[in-house]
Amino acid sequence: MASKHKMGYKCRIAGVMLLLLTSIAALIAVAVIQDTWRFLEYSKEYGIVIDAGSSRSNVYLYEWPGAKENETGIVTETLNCKVDGNAISDMKVIPEIEEKTMAGFRKCMDIVTKTIPPTKHNSTRLFLGATAGMRLLQMKDAQRANDVLVKLRQYLSSLPFMFQNASVITGQEEGLYGWITVNYLKGNLVEKNVWNAYVRPQGAKTVGSMDLGGASTQIAFAVQDDLKGADYLRVKLYGYPYNVYTHSFLCYGKNEAGKLVLEKVVQQSSNPKNITNPCYPKGFNTSKKASSIFESQCTKKPQNYDPNQELIFFGGGDSDGCGKVVKSIFDFKTCSSSQCSFNGVEQPPVTGDFLAYAGFFWTALALQLNGTSNINHFNTSVRNFCHKNWATLNAQKNVKFIETHCYAGHYVFTLLADGYKFDTDTWKNINFQQQVKKTNIGWSLGYMLSMSNMIPSEVKKIPPMSNPVFAGLIFLFSALTIMTAVLVFIIFIRTCY
Repeated sequence: MASKHKMGYKCRIAGVMLLLLTSIAALIAVAVIQDTWRFLEYSKEYGIVIDAGSSRSNVYLYEWPGAKENETGIVTETLNCKVDGNAISDMKVIPEIEEKTMAGFRKCMDIVTKTIPPTKHNSTRLFLGATAGMRLLQMKDAQRANDVLVKLRQYLSSLPFMFQNASVITGQEEGLYGWITVNYLKGNLVEKNVWNAYVRPQGAKTVGSMDLGGASTQIAFAVQDDLKGADYLRVKLYGYPYNVYTHSFLCYGKNEAGKLVLEKVVQQSSNPKNITNPCYPKGFNTSKKASSIFESQCTKKPQNYDPNQELIFFGGGDSDGCGKVVKSIFDFKTCSSSQCSFNGVEQPPVTGDFLAYAGFFWTALALQLNGTSNINHFNTSVRNFCHKNWATLNAQKNVKFIETHCYAGHYVFTLLADGYKFDTDTWKNINFQQQVKKTNIGWSLGYMLSMSNMIPSEVKKIPPMSNPVFAGLIFLFSALTIMTAVLVFIIFIRTCY
């Protein structure tokens, strides 16, 4: 009888031990399988985007996990290389300029090549997108624009990457990609939940985007689904649709708009050797060739135009006069819709928060403003800056183009207040900012996010289980292991004592 009693305890102990070992084995198996998926998930893919802007070019390297979330990559910026030399729109004019620019491209692409693992070179897609500078060149000299792109395609296709294309993107695309960048970096499109899965933020609101480049400016913001028209684009990101209003104004980038202002100033003067520019500070003078203003596609050549004519400008330091001439380059009267921005372009009312970057940010920074402000403070800062004389401003060493900041301040204020219709209440929603999460804001990241929809994931396997299921099994087997250990302890106590 005693032997049977001992045998019963031994069987129970053996059974409990078997259950304990099974639970531990299952726990380890689940963890190993999920870790294997995690390893596959975080094997990296790479993409390269070259932003060929109107002033200069930048090479961006992006990376994302091999497994995408809802058909879109979780993309981060790894490298930003500024290309030495001129904008690509200046190529095919002077051989020295072209060679310097190409040398800048080679230098950046060498850095990128060394950064990407060699095993990933063949699968890394490479894009070049040219913006407003090339859009203007296409209008002026389509053959030269094509020659520039042909040369760049030949060079980029010789690299050890999967070269896709070198093309000129539209202003509308540039605005949309900028909007995607802003909202991605702000966490409005996708976030990680408590199960470490990527989901759409609960009750998330998107942020409007405003970009000011050298040759164009873009505004983009999400609107109601029922709004339709040429400036409304529907885009799907991370499995969710958005309706985005976006418009690009060619010739209204900071540099080209500056030429429009100088054109007005020259027209108002009778003496090309003594032209008063109210936007230049008092005590400042400079000479410019007529070609630097009137060879642009944005300005009109005057009668008896001589490209080599020397125009001499003297600073007027007149804030009111500068504001008046800046307003004269806009058409605020023509509108066939319920509401327009300027030049007859329909625009719905601006709503929600906006992030203003690139030229907007640098202009605000020159006025010692960044982040948010109110409309009156911004306007007062512009006026105060315009009243500073050249001796005071010139004492600020290493400040580039400081003589243009009065014009730039009036231009940004007029564009936002009179153009986009920001008022006392909505101006407070504008955040002048250049970086989010240490990433420069621009269209190229949004472009890479959009292009990642077309890049097939290298991971073909379906994950063995979702994060909630994985967490549930871990909890179950952990509880089972603890309970089994307690039973073993109880049986041991009863058997031995």
